[in-house]
Amino acid sequence: MVTRYGQGFVRKLPEVEEAKSLMMEATDWSVFRWLFEKRRVRETADRANAALDKLNEAVKARWSGDVKAAYKELTAKKGDSAYRRPAEAASLDLEVRIFVKKVKEADDAAYRARMDAEDTFDEAERQLNTDLAREGCQKAIQSWELHEKAIRKAESVRGSTKKTT
Repeated sequence: MVTRYGQGFVRKLPEVEEAKSLMMEATDWSVFRWLFEKRRVRETADRANAALDKLNEAVKARWSGDVKAAYKELTAKKGDSAYRRPAEAASLDLEVRIFVKKVKEADDAAYRARMDAEDTFDEAERQLNTDLAREGCQKAIQSWELHEKAIRKAESVRGSTKKTT
């Protein structure tokens, strides 16, 4: 049986929407306001990241065994118990392998964007630089959008065991 992969839909998470709103507002803040609000910004961003991580895990938990195995193989390193020898890997469906490769690429792009945003915020805090803080806000929003896109890709597998609520 051939499994088809299509477009999934991620519900809007209140934590992410709140964080996006705060980041948009924060692009107009002064240095003084940043000093007083930086903790709230960081906590709000952490909640958004945690909510996206939790949804991502829930989506991937619904994958079929062969999709999970292919993703685990792709993310495993040589020497890990999940790493398959070429003969074992060949038994995985090509369509599944292509699907998980696209999901992994989207996951990696979201992770890189998240780390870039965090690094930018850290540097802005060290320098007390509002321009860098504003840049960090834009990067954070972009990272959440990339994470949502990655989750949509992961959710697009047909035949998962249940729908995200």
